Amino acid sequence: MTELISLLQQQFGISGSDIDKAMTFQKKYGGRLEQLLVNMGALSEDNLPEFYAALLQIPLLSEQTLSGIQAEQLQAITLNQALSPFDWFVLSEAEQQMILAVADPLSVQGNQIVAEAGSQLECFIATPQQMQMLHQLYQRTSASVANFDELTDVEEDRLRELAGEAPTVNLLNSLISRALRARSSDMHLEPIGNRYRVRFRIDGVLQEADWIPPRMRLPVASRLKILSGMDIAEKRRPQDGKISMRIANEDLDIRVSSLPLHDGESIVMRFLRQDAINYSMEVLGLSADIEQAIREDIRKTSGVILLTGPTGSGKTTSLYTFLNAINEPGVKIITLEDPVEYQLEGVNQVQVQPAIGFDFAAGLRSIVRQDPDIIMLGEIRDKETAQIAMQSALTGHLVFSTVHTNDAPSAYTRLLDLGAEEYLLNAAIVSIIAQRLVRKLCPHCAVPHSDATALMAQYELQPLATRHGLVAELKQAVGCEHCSHTGYRGRVAIIEYLRCDEAVKSLPKDEHFPLTARKLNQQRGGRTLMADGLLKVLQGITTIEEVIRVAG
Repeated sequence: MTELISLLQQQFGISGSDIDKAMTFQKKYGGRLEQLLVNMGALSEDNLPEFYAALLQIPLLSEQTLSGIQAEQLQAITLNQALSPFDWFVLSEAEQQMILAVADPLSVQGNQIVAEAGSQLECFIATPQQMQMLHQLYQRTSASVANFDELTDVEEDRLRELAGEAPTVNLLNSLISRALRARSSDMHLEPIGNRYRVRFRIDGVLQEADWIPPRMRLPVASRLKILSGMDIAEKRRPQDGKISMRIANEDLDIRVSSLPLHDGESIVMRFLRQDAINYSMEVLGLSADIEQAIREDIRKTSGVILLTGPTGSGKTTSLYTFLNAINEPGVKIITLEDPVEYQLEGVNQVQVQPAIGFDFAAGLRSIVRQDPDIIMLGEIRDKETAQIAMQSALTGHLVFSTVHTNDAPSAYTRLLDLGAEEYLLNAAIVSIIAQRLVRKLCPHCAVPHSDATALMAQYELQPLATRHGLVAELKQAVGCEHCSHTGYRGRVAIIEYLRCDEAVKSLPKDEHFPLTARKLNQQRGGRTLMADGLLKVLQGITTIEEVIRVAG
C-alpha cells in the first residue's frame, strides 16, 4: 500500500488529502483506490494505463503491435468471446503461449478466465483508444439493431443469437454469481449514456458494482427477457417476468422487471433464495417486550393484525414469521399474495390474478368459504378488501395483512380514507405493527464508539437505557473483509407497536388521531420507530447514523 500511495503522489501528483478521502470511502464501501480517485476527479482516466504499467511493471501496447492485428485473427481466438466484455483480448496464441492486451490488468473476471486456460502469458496495457480499436476489429454486433424501438424479424433473430452467445451468457452469469456472493437482494441494470450501470442492493443499500460496455447492453437485456419469458421486441412498455434456476445446490427464483426510460430500459432483478430465510422470531431481532406482545396477539382466535411500512421494509418476512410460529397441524392457514414469493410448508398459498378479475377482494371472498382458521392477506388496497377483511375477523378468523403508512397510528387514517367504517376498525383490529429494517453492525469489526458520551447526551439516551435496565454499549462501524468494508452485515427490524385496546378504540378517529394515539402509546411505555432504533443502538446492535437514515 505504501508503494501504491507513493506512486500516486510522486508520479501522478495526487494530493495526500485526496488519497485520504478515497481510502476513507474505500474502508466504508469498498472499491479499488485508483478507481475511486478517478470517480473523485483526482486522477484522470487517461492516466490509468500508465498507472497500471508503472505499478505492475507491465509494458504498454505499442502502436506497431496494434497495427499488425487483423479482425480475422481476433475472431479466430475462441477465448476472446469470454474476455472481450472485460476489455481483455488475446492478440495471438501458440503452443501454450498467449499475448494479451488488457485495459484493466486487475480485472478479477479477466484473470479468472485466463487462469483457467493454463497458458503462459505475455501482457500489454492498452489505452482506451487502443481498446476501442480492438473492439471495432472484433465487433460482430449489427449497429442497425442498437436503438430501434421496433425490430424486424431478421433483427429480432439476430438479437436472440447475440443473447445466446458465450460473451453474453458468461457476463450475465458472472454478475448474478457476484450478486449472490455479496448477499445482494436485488441487482439493478440502469442505462446511463450508452452503457449499463450495475448496482447491487446489499442490506437495503444500493452499491455500485460494475459497468456493462455499450456493445453488451442490448444482448444482456435481451437474454434477461428471453430467460424471464418477456417479449424481446417490446421496449416501449413495462414488463415483468420470472427466472427459476438452481445454483450451488440452492433453489433460486429471480423476479425480473423492465421499465422503459428515455435512454433505454431499466431492468431490476430481485433474488428470492428459497433456502436463505429462517422464519423465526429470533432472526427478526425484536425487542423482548415487543416480541412478547406480538406472541400474545398471534395466539388470538380472531381479529386483524396489521403491518405497516414502505416497500422493502420486511413486512412479508415478518408476516411469514408470525404464520410460521402458529403453523400447527390443527390449524388451517390460507394466504392471498401478489406474488407468492416464498413457499411455507403446511400453508395454503394463493396467487392473485388481477388480469382475470381474481384480485384481493375476489380471492378473499373465495377463501373464507374454505373454512380457514387464519388468513394472511398480502395487502389491503381498496374499500371492498378492507371491509371483507374486517368482517372476516368478526366472524371468527385471525387475519394478517399490510397497509402502506409511515407509522402505526396512521393505519387507521389510511383505512378510513379507503372507505372502511370506523366501527368495523374498532371492533376488528387487535394491533398495528410499523416496521423498518436497519443494518446491523458487523460483529467482526465493530468497536466502541469514540464519542459515546457526547452522543448519549445529544440524543438523551440515558433515560432510555435506565428505563430498560441497560448498560450503554454504543459502537461504530469500521469495515473489514467480512462486511465488504461497509461496517455492516445483515439487518434487524425496528418496530413501533400499537395495541388497539379500549383506550385506543375510544379515541376519535379524526385528523388528530395519529398524534393523540402516539402520545397515549408512549405514556403506556410504547416506543416510536426512532426510539426502538435507539434502544438497539444502546445494545450495540446498530448505529445512530443508521437509525436516523431509516427512521429519522
